[in-house]
Amino acid sequence: MFFQILCKRLPWLIVVMLGVSIITFSVSHLIPGDPARLIAGDRATDEIVAGIRHKLGLDLPLYEQYWLYLKGLLHADLGTSIRTGRPVVEDLLTFFPATLELAVVALLLSMLVGIPLGVLSAVYKNSWIDQLARTLAVTGISMPAFWLGLGLLIIFYGHLSWFPSGGRVDSLLGDPPTITGFFLIDSLIAGDWDVFFSAVEHLVLPAFTLSFVHLGVVARQIRSSMLEQLSEDYVRTARAYGLGRWKIILGHALPNALIPSVTVLGLAMGDLLYGAVLTETVFGWPGMGLYVVESIQALDFPAVMGFAVLVSFVYVLLNMLVDLLYSVLDPRIKDAG
Repeated sequence: MFFQILCKRLPWLIVVMLGVSIITFSVSHLIPGDPARLIAGDRATDEIVAGIRHKLGLDLPLYEQYWLYLKGLLHADLGTSIRTGRPVVEDLLTFFPATLELAVVALLLSMLVGIPLGVLSAVYKNSWIDQLARTLAVTGISMPAFWLGLGLLIIFYGHLSWFPSGGRVDSLLGDPPTITGFFLIDSLIAGDWDVFFSAVEHLVLPAFTLSFVHLGVVARQIRSSMLEQLSEDYVRTARAYGLGRWKIILGHALPNALIPSVTVLGLAMGDLLYGAVLTETVFGWPGMGLYVVESIQALDFPAVMGFAVLVSFVYVLLNMLVDLLYSVLDPRIKDAG
């Protein structure tokens, strides 16, 4: 079954990534600016700039430039950053753990709050709990992440001084030994509790900001699925057999309601990686989001293109993994296959 789904999805993954490569390549050539001039500097002569342009292949026809770019992608070569002078792959791999840690914590928060909120909203339909849950969901979906982040900084850092303004850990403590790249996990492995609690403090505001946007999506999806399940025949049969209300809700209805929500939760991870750009910029979180914003300001096209390709690949890969997981959770898909 896994092999069948993989064979069906893999060609689409290739097509999507090919489309992403065409879009990123096209956009990089539409944006004003000369990468060769940026590398050489303002005082460089035209001969030096021409030499750099030839070295980068910028003097070739567009189709040849794209072919070279595509061959580089196939070999995991995203080019060299104009700003840092290092391979873009190395830069992205350096900053990726910070972004992934923030995205994972944000997803867990949105699930821990969104799932109970959706369940209560469905169970107490049209009550004040339902109205409150729907209001929070709409607010979370509608509120810009940068606005929420700035508001939290003003309140909890500027006025109350409860949480730090940015970074991943207190600079006086230093980073934990790099094992997984996740400061929470690495500090626990090293047994450094001061670094662990500092990492938690630095995570609270950016993770809450990032999760609040997706909390509404999770809550609305769970509410819709729960309402559908609570109207099914097996729920009425369980009530007729005398099972307790919450045993039916949590033991039977909720597991079935979570199956269609797997797609939303899986794709939310990809959205969080993209959404981390603004959140990391507001909080000075040293991840890929802050890296790509600084690269945009410096017109560092290879870095921006590399970020788009990497996150797109992760997004498409998550989509395929969700399909595989869905086939495990829902036997009807196996029967259809």
